[in-house]
Amino acid sequence: MLIGTKKSRTLCGCTNNTTMCHHATKIIRFRGWNEVGRAVFYERGNKNGKNRKSRNKNGSLVMNEAQTGASSALFGSRSHISVSRRLGEFHGRRPVLFTATGEAVLALPVEGLDRRRLLEFMALCAPVMPQLIITERRALALGLDASTPTALTLSAGDNANTILALVTDATNHRMPAATPASPAAAAAIQLAKLSQSLPAVLAADVVARAVACEESIVRVEADSVASFADDAIRSLIVASEASVPLNSGTPARFVVFRDAMGGSQVAIIVGKPDFTNAVPVRLHSACLTGDVFGSRRCDGGDQLRLAVALLQDLGGGVILYLAQEGRGLGLTNKMRTYQLQDDGLDTFDANTTLGFDDDERDYGIAAHMLRMLNCTRIVLLTNNPAKLDGLTRAGIEIAGRMPLDAPVNADNRRYMTAKATRAGPQFDHLTASLADQA
Repeated sequence: MLIGTKKSRTLCGCTNNTTMCHHATKIIRFRGWNEVGRAVFYERGNKNGKNRKSRNKNGSLVMNEAQTGASSALFGSRSHISVSRRLGEFHGRRPVLFTATGEAVLALPVEGLDRRRLLEFMALCAPVMPQLIITERRALALGLDASTPTALTLSAGDNANTILALVTDATNHRMPAATPASPAAAAAIQLAKLSQSLPAVLAADVVARAVACEESIVRVEADSVASFADDAIRSLIVASEASVPLNSGTPARFVVFRDAMGGSQVAIIVGKPDFTNAVPVRLHSACLTGDVFGSRRCDGGDQLRLAVALLQDLGGGVILYLAQEGRGLGLTNKMRTYQLQDDGLDTFDANTTLGFDDDERDYGIAAHMLRMLNCTRIVLLTNNPAKLDGLTRAGIEIAGRMPLDAPVNADNRRYMTAKATRAGPQFDHLTASLADQA
């Protein structure tokens, strides 16, 4: 249950009693063609320190790792391959081995933790007792003095429910012993965030022993995780585009971008903007609840509709529709923050209670999309100063800003109040609107 079925993990059929399946940890590199036109692949680091061809039990050539660490157009960089494959393991809620100098940390996402998964992971790590690794934000929410990701010592009486309570509950009635998390454990937290899971993992340092497991456990170097997001941005390509007329009759063109992980972002070119001048641009984070279903508890859908109408009035512009639901938390965690808001927290405190930052979005991908559209001087349609700062740091020239005054209603009043009072001086119009309705 912890690892999943063999068919869902790998087709290599390898089982052994080491921490890692040797097939699962190799990075595949193409080296050329042999004399009969077959592809030949090599691996690095055999016992003789030389590359060698490898054949499986049927005598067929199998893919092995090359000596070089250079980036490949076919496979990408070695570190990006490594992290992207391990990200798939975390999506599948399977354990991954994180290595750094002097440590090898076996980490399991707490997402989906139940009694059986916990018992299997503890047996896998035995005799080492796993710790609970949480973010700095979650540690502060628990009342701990923390400036880095933190490792909490679990007791023999802890179970899946008490562990999840340490990760998600707004109130806490216990104070476990805490120490700063190691670099490898901190990298595991980063990978959990990239998978849009709860930002917490169970982790055990198994560097001093072999983990007896017949299943395939894959390994990643901790340093590789930090650069993964930037690598994904650089892999962005235009995958497809087509004309899509809008209800108003205004023509639009949808340009779909895709990164090496298969994630999609969309640029909607509304009307006929003049790209020789500053182009009106809206950065819009996908909001299923507001954009599609007209939710009244946020202003996302209203801002999208206001932006489309304004771009039409201006003669054209660009909307970047970004897969950043819930300020970068993902839909699942967004619903968790909604529950915390229903229990009394505001939108920002709900994020930090779960261990996230106030805003997890990175606007580097938006800047890269704009450059690919030859749109580097813009007028930004936003109320959010973080978007102005993020794009400026990424090299986009901001020629001006236009606010989007979404209506305040009884259901989004508390949310809008938090934005107006905690998100910076460019929300003054929201403060005035709230004062008028007081």
